[in-house]
Amino acid sequence: MGLSRIVMRLARNPGTEFADGDDHRGYTLTAPLTADGLIDEAAFKQAGKACTVRRFAPDEDPQEGRLARRGENWFFDYEAGDADDEAVHKLGQHRFALGEYVAIADEDGRLLTYKVTDVQAVQTA
Repeated sequence: MGLSRIVMRLARNPGTEFADGDDHRGYTLTAPLTADGLIDEAAFKQAGKACTVRRFAPDEDPQEGRLARRGENWFFDYEAGDADDEAVHKLGQHRFALGEYVAIADEDGRLLTYKVTDVQAVQTA
């Protein structure tokens, strides 16, 4: 099972304070992908704690967490209870390839769009 490092940056979100997007806000996700760029669900079950997420923004400390799943619902779990979890809209159906878009719910439950800006295989020792 190989893991990929996926960088997603805040895309244009008309009608919000991020109407023009923000390349300095986003997520770095480490997860197994299939050959066509979807989350490899079988490999995810085996990968365990290796599937991590890091949220970054210029006005806050980076948040470290993990990719988690409850039923068909995927989310980013930051370990401080359910209140800080961030749902990822239809994550299992998203293709993680350059230029693709992903919707992630912020801490207020508002869906914001992020653009995949980098996908690289993680080198293992």
